[in-house]
Amino acid sequence: MEPEYLSTSEIVVQSIIRFWPTWAALAVTLIGGFFLRDRLGTFGRLYGSPIGLVGVAIVLFWVFTAIFADVIAPFGPRDVPSDMMTVMAVKQGMPGVLNEQAGIPYLWGGDNNGRDIFSRVVYGCRVVLIIAPAATLIAYMVGITLGLPAGYYTGRIDALLSFLANLVLAFPVILLFYLLVTPEIRALNYDTMLGRTLGVGWSIPRAMAAFFFLFPIIFLVIMWFTKYEKNRQRLMIYAGATAVIGLWLYFGIVFDWSLGPITLDPNELNVFAAVVFASSPGVFRIVRGLTMDIKTRDYVAAAQTRGERPWYIMLWEILPNARGPLIVDLCLRIGYTTILLGTLGFFGLGLEPESPDWGSMINHGRSFVRLAETAHMALFPAVALMLLVLGLNLMADGLREESLKD
Repeated sequence: MEPEYLSTSEIVVQSIIRFWPTWAALAVTLIGGFFLRDRLGTFGRLYGSPIGLVGVAIVLFWVFTAIFADVIAPFGPRDVPSDMMTVMAVKQGMPGVLNEQAGIPYLWGGDNNGRDIFSRVVYGCRVVLIIAPAATLIAYMVGITLGLPAGYYTGRIDALLSFLANLVLAFPVILLFYLLVTPEIRALNYDTMLGRTLGVGWSIPRAMAAFFFLFPIIFLVIMWFTKYEKNRQRLMIYAGATAVIGLWLYFGIVFDWSLGPITLDPNELNVFAAVVFASSPGVFRIVRGLTMDIKTRDYVAAAQTRGERPWYIMLWEILPNARGPLIVDLCLRIGYTTILLGTLGFFGLGLEPESPDWGSMINHGRSFVRLAETAHMALFPAVALMLLVLGLNLMADGLREESLKD
């Protein structure tokens, strides 16, 4: 008996219906945000920019899809149908084939292993939206922590940090990523005393992660110290909580300790380290330039006259007044990071081969692009990647338009 297929119109309609949690959450968020736009600060002003609002809607679509992936996706990202007839039909690449046993169609077809493309794309956005923003935020912590003193003090500190940043930026990005995440580099585990003590292999990417992941803790502790230096009780509470929670997360992520609430497998850790290493110099240069401009303003001179410490001026006088350009760049940089993750996955240098991240899916399906029946294996994740980056770019354009009105 031949398997049953859906028509093209039925595939489109059912695909839209499958995203019902996303549509509901998107409508509630956008409508609620409209009434609260005056309280949302910079992002509330996006309601005055049609381009920015479209970008927000696209980004929120994928955010809510990642949140409700378990409800939206009819199958798991690695599930293979048990019915051999369905397996053969799915492997032939025809979208809309019905899984007779489960009574659920493979809306966007399947791959050559019989896995549902629709479900893998939905779960893939969860992978992308966890890694790209998190890695970008850590890169921002590194860039801000180093860029503020470089732009404020200038002199030798600026010269040294700028030289290191330019050294990294001068290196070809793709080659840099290849060197950092290629299996040959990942296999270079050094038998050090620290590695034996911590119980982990000590590789170059892990050493980089151990260095870069300290910056969020350092940044937050300095921020609390400068803000509550005269209020010792509050300082001890905030700085102590930051240090305890931060180090708990730090050892769980970097050294894969089971006590940590979050752990990363070696491939994810390598990708994080590579993205932060490549993105931090760009953030550093932006923060440095903004600091050199803002430090000449009158309110900075007034803070210096009051006798405020340099780090207080940098964190509480200069940085808040640089937030506009930094927020715009953050949106764009998350998009760049998303593309880089897709590029790594496409070259087979990203996450594990079975991961549903979009880059790995495109890499897996590129061998079948020449056949019209199986082109969907790479087409759907590529379109999803394009839409997310487009949404981030449109949102950044909207924020830039609104910032120019000031």
